[in-house]
Amino acid sequence: MGIPYAEVIGDPIAHSKSPAIHKFWLAKLGIEGDYRAIRVRGEELEDYLRLRSADADWRGCNVTMPLKERIMPLLDSVTREAGKIGAVNAVRRGEDGRLHGRNTDVHGVARSLDYLIEPAMEIVLIGAGGAARAAAHIIRSYDPQHVTLINRSAGRGTKLLRDFYLPGTATFDPTLPKADLVINAAPPHRAFDLTPLAENAIVFDMVYDPPEGALLAQAGRRGLRTVDGLTMLIHQASEAFCTFFREAHPPDADAKLKELLTS
Repeated sequence: MGIPYAEVIGDPIAHSKSPAIHKFWLAKLGIEGDYRAIRVRGEELEDYLRLRSADADWRGCNVTMPLKERIMPLLDSVTREAGKIGAVNAVRRGEDGRLHGRNTDVHGVARSLDYLIEPAMEIVLIGAGGAARAAAHIIRSYDPQHVTLINRSAGRGTKLLRDFYLPGTATFDPTLPKADLVINAAPPHRAFDLTPLAENAIVFDMVYDPPEGALLAQAGRRGLRTVDGLTMLIHQASEAFCTFFREAHPPDADAKLKELLTS
């Protein structure tokens, strides 16, 4: 047996901060292990999984775009939650070589919004991809008053609302209503005017690179409460770390980790 290791896969992958996060925790806890970033194209995914499932040192992988949906039918099992969301971002190798998928983005969203999200909110959700679906899964549990889903494809947005039984409307129009919470789950491709938001509104940008993009900068200037993408990234990574290495991450080091990731 060699050194246990896990990976993050996707295309592109060079920008990923996951290796820095997991290696930081491994070193902090004194665990012998490694975490790598591997570029895997869609057409290479089946071969990649076949090889890794036969490697007893491989503990599993995180999955990023564009593989979160494509990987699902190639796995031996998928949690009910991940099946509902329609995306897997963490795969664990069992001792028998079987591959089990789950979605830790849900944990990242839930922990990021702890004590902030409340029932009956007016919510804006930007995007309709895998990250937006993870957010929708959490939003649904708080019984929102109305969800305005903004997406380049309004049809895809309408489908997301229906899939999660969310009351609301889907639109391409970037004009925001007087909302209590804005969740951005899409790469920046247009500007949003936050002026219509409620005075105590919360702006949560799931995009973590840069750590504070234009959306959060604008929210900060207005004095709104903000949640950055690094917060979510660390929370979802903590679930994956426990899945791969069977140890809880050291939460007392989160501030130092954030400093490392933004330096």
